This record gives sequence, C-alpha cells and structure tokens, in this order.
Amino acid sequence: MISWSILPNLLSLVRIFLVVPCVFWLWQRDYAGTLVVFIAAALTDGLDGGLAKRFGWVTRLGSLLDPIADKILLGGVILTLGWQGLLPPWWVVGVIGRDVIILAGALAYRMWVGYLEGTPTSVSKLNTVLQLLSVMIVVAESYRPSWVVPRWHLILLSVTFVTTLVSGLDYVFRTTIRAQAERPLRIKVP
Repeated sequence: MISWSILPNLLSLVRIFLVVPCVFWLWQRDYAGTLVVFIAAALTDGLDGGLAKRFGWVTRLGSLLDPIADKILLGGVILTLGWQGLLPPWWVVGVIGRDVIILAGALAYRMWVGYLEGTPTSVSKLNTVLQLLSVMIVVAESYRPSWVVPRWHLILLSVTFVTTLVSGLDYVFRTTIRAQAERPLRIKVP
C-alpha cells in the first residue's frame, strides 16, 4: 500500500513535468495556455509544502525535490520570457545569477564540508512567491494587457529583485558562517 506521505514529493514531480508544456506554450506565445499551466504548477508549490508541514510528511527527498522543481520551473520560464524581451535583462540576470551562486556555493560546501541541509528562510520563501507572482503578471499582461496596471508591474518586479538580492546574500552569509563553524580554516604558521 502506498503511503500518503509521498504526496508532497509527487506534487514536486508534477511541477517538474509541467515545465515542458509551460515553456513550450510560452515559446509558441500561447500566453493563455502558459498562464493556466504556470498557475497549476505554482499551486503545487504551495500545496506540497503545506501538506508536508501539516502532516509531518517532510522527507530528505522532498527537501531536495521542492527547490529543484521551483528552480527548473522558474528558471525555464524566466529565461524564455527574457529571450522574448518580456522581462528586463537586469531582472533575468539577477534572478538566474542568484540561483547559480547558490548552487555553486552548495556544491563547494558539499565538496569541502559535507552535506548541506537546505532549509529555506523566510526571505527566500517570500522571494519564491514574488518570483511566481512576477512571472504570472508578465504572462497575464502578454495575454491581456488590460489585466495589469503597468506601474504595479514595475513595482512588483523591483520588489522581487530586491528580495532576490537579499535572499541571495542571506544564503551566502549563512552558508559561509556554517562552513566556518563546521570546518574552520586551518592556517599553517611557519
């Protein structure tokens, strides 16, 4: 019998599988289809975390799958929107750059210190929500420009960019401090 505790992990897998139709339709400029699939994927993000916490279904696999699913979904859609000129280059570079720095830091930590337990911070969770909303707004505006007030669009992108920078710096500082505590640098004195 299958346990309900795998449901959050299955939702993360669904989110990963939804990347293909989402990016495909976005590439085809089918903004209505993209919006529907992206909203469904975004809902799985909230649902998997909520179920895991509510019922104690938190697993090591889930702690890896959830952020991977987020990064694949957001990364694919953000890069496509940037390629189409629907997101400003500074925003795309900031969001993708943050994720590359976090991934590089996690790999370096793994090589020199050991396993890094990925625990999202409050600012990181807020940043993910704002990135999801930013993408939804951009796709919705591409589908129906009258749905979005342009100033709100720019304000949301700017606030999201700031939380992207803050959460990136937060990860770097926290990981550096943790690495120093677990494996302090040994300086040889002659």
